[in-house]
Amino acid sequence: MKSRQIIVEDMKQPPVSAHQVEIVERKGVGHPDSICDAVMEEISIALSREYLARFDKILHHNIDKGLLIAGEVTRLFGGGSVDVPMRLIVGDRATFNFGGDSIDVQAIVEETARRWVRENLRFVDPQKDVVIETALRPGSTELTDIFERGDRLMSANDTSAAVGYAPLTVTEKLVLETERYINSVGFKEVHPAAGEDVKVMGFRVKGELLLTIALPLIDRFVENEAEYWSIKEAVGEEITKFARRNLGPLESIKIELNTLDKKGRGMGGIYLSVTGTSAEDADSGEVGRGNRVNGVIALNRPSGMEAAAGKNPTSHVGKIYSILAHRIANEIYLGVEGVAEVYVWLASQIGRPVDEPRVASAQLILKPGVAYSAVADKVAEIIDLELSEMAVFIADLAEGRYRVW
Repeated sequence: MKSRQIIVEDMKQPPVSAHQVEIVERKGVGHPDSICDAVMEEISIALSREYLARFDKILHHNIDKGLLIAGEVTRLFGGGSVDVPMRLIVGDRATFNFGGDSIDVQAIVEETARRWVRENLRFVDPQKDVVIETALRPGSTELTDIFERGDRLMSANDTSAAVGYAPLTVTEKLVLETERYINSVGFKEVHPAAGEDVKVMGFRVKGELLLTIALPLIDRFVENEAEYWSIKEAVGEEITKFARRNLGPLESIKIELNTLDKKGRGMGGIYLSVTGTSAEDADSGEVGRGNRVNGVIALNRPSGMEAAAGKNPTSHVGKIYSILAHRIANEIYLGVEGVAEVYVWLASQIGRPVDEPRVASAQLILKPGVAYSAVADKVAEIIDLELSEMAVFIADLAEGRYRVW
């Protein structure tokens, strides 16, 4: 049994839900940054499966440098056209040869990327509307060597840190769930004009929540400017009903949709889209600029700088610890009575086994009347248990059982 240094602190501060001001953002599935995160992660999963199937282990790769360059379109009432396709650059490192056998990395990259686009972006033709450029190269000798050492668990390939927390506040949950609702199959069946590039920004002041939402309408479903405003009103009413059903302890909520719009300005005053994503001509995307691994960008919370999407799941602690920290925090919150809020910090040291972080810490915000001494040991036990089950966690991570955006 390994001896790990685990530190548990009692933080004398109010939970985020008690702050007077809270700001939370969520970039939806069709946002250029989310597209990059999602596609790079899917490529990592596909490569991991190929490596496992052929060599019985996951080989070195990091598909975490992705750039989506916007194209050009012509928007027209009744349906426009894609004039210049988007360009997706897939970069960093992968293993192309192992034991004398070659791996067709480029074919895996292209097939995986086009499949994801086909399954998630209804009005993007994965063959015509996206150009995929593979810019992957072999890894360095020392970082590749850790995959050859035969250890039960690999050594950390970097010195990095991550933080996770639990629970989500009502604001965080509502921002996250609102985007997922808008991009759900059921919502699209009722409102097919609603595009996938949904961005939700929540501003909570005391008990009042304002959700500012950007949501393109697909031009093929809109015949004129008047119809745009009619569809927008119907969509806004539907979103408002959903949000009010999930308001929880908050006092009120207001939805403001496509606030740049201005009546009477034709195409210049409405948010229309040919494909449903602003990557068609307005906004490029990049890995790591979108949601954190728990699905939101929460400005009231501490956050690391690591981009988890696409990193290999066996040794890249920037990915492993980013997701594990949130998992551990959630286990503590659910498993230890009296914890109002918890933050878990994990820091690696390059070369140490991934289940032996250089720093493992939990910061507790306890409910009134709960003594630190009554919960500290239990919290430390949960952290130690989760770290001891690292092999299982990594296997689940490699199979894509944890979302990273």
